[in-house]
Amino acid sequence: MQLVTVKMSDIYVNGLDKLVEIGMYPSRSEAIRVAIRDLLRRELWPAQGSPIQTGSDDE
Repeated sequence: MQLVTVKMSDIYVNGLDKLVEIGMYPSRSEAIRVAIRDLLRRELWPAQGSPIQTGSDDE
């Protein structure tokens, strides 16, 4: 995995923290990874095909 740094408004960070607090995700990073994966599945990969072949989303 690569390290990516982003800036977010407080409302998004607070929302991420709430998702972690209630146990939906183990960390902010995991919640962001899932959100980006879902965005790519919806917006990009239907047209190009998913690059994930093994079922692991970490590739």
